[in-house]
Amino acid sequence: MNIKIKTIAFLLTSLFCIQLLACTQESETQAIKNQNETENIDTMKLKITIGTSSFSATLQNNATANAFKERLPLTLTMTELNNNEKYADLVESLPTNAFNPGTIQNGDLMLYGSNTLVLFYKTFSTSYNYTKIGKTNNPEGLLEILGSGNVAVTFEIN
Repeated sequence: MNIKIKTIAFLLTSLFCIQLLACTQESETQAIKNQNETENIDTMKLKITIGTSSFSATLQNNATANAFKERLPLTLTMTELNNNEKYADLVESLPTNAFNPGTIQNGDLMLYGSNTLVLFYKTFSTSYNYTKIGKTNNPEGLLEILGSGNVAVTFEIN
């Protein structure tokens, strides 16, 4: 009987240790995942500079935004269009996942086609398809800063 009790005690202790080890490894894995997510969030911040004014923006977590980020810093002369957006053609195409958003929001940063970067400074309805790249966090004043005509805009990781 004594041998059975020792065997059962040994088995229970072993199972407890295995469970404890599994929990510790899971906690370490989760901590690494949380750290990577935090680092990923930090790299998703974008600074948009127009003249002496800067705006912060957040990039989407998609292939288009990642490919755009790899090309930064980037200064483009953006052309006025329709009194609601500035656009510039990129040298290289980016991956696309176009859809019709229905409504464009002030501060949206999108890709039209595969190589036209568009920064919107007014909210309006649209029937066109775009791929989301990011969004200006606080677009107030964007209309006044962009004004009319062409303008140089710098995009860089913040």
